[in-house]
Amino acid sequence: MEKLTIAVASDLSGFPLKEAVVEYLRGLDHITVVDYGIESADAPQPYTAQAPKVAEAVQNGSADRGILVCGTGQGMAIVANKYKGVYAVVADSIFSAERGKIINNANVLTMGGWITAPFLGVQIVEAWLSVAFTEKMEHKKEFLTKNFNIVKDIEEKNFR
Repeated sequence: MEKLTIAVASDLSGFPLKEAVVEYLRGLDHITVVDYGIESADAPQPYTAQAPKVAEAVQNGSADRGILVCGTGQGMAIVANKYKGVYAVVADSIFSAERGKIINNANVLTMGGWITAPFLGVQIVEAWLSVAFTEKMEHKKEFLTKNFNIVKDIEEKNFR
């Protein structure tokens, strides 16, 4: 199994879920975790301050993937997707996390601490990490790859 560095961050609403995810990831031999906080409920930071830390780490290659947690996962995804080369998806189920990687080649996963219990959040992360782009959809590999390249072309046109 390839060694991965995963950057993780949350705001106050996502803190309990982030802590469960970090604990899970630190138990895996093939994962290095970079935890950008928050460190405690007593030191809150808004999603607009936390998402850039992970997005920049993925963008500059110091992290292979990122995980962001806020109340719904939506704010974190919006901010992360403002960074060229970052493909963030919100997942609130094992299936959506898996498909986010298989279909969209998502390198950042976002989740909502108000929506997803820590136990399920860990399973969502596990599913997202367990698959590769186009895996389980090999019959659509050409289509998925072509469309991912179109997304990158759109990105090139609009991110100046």
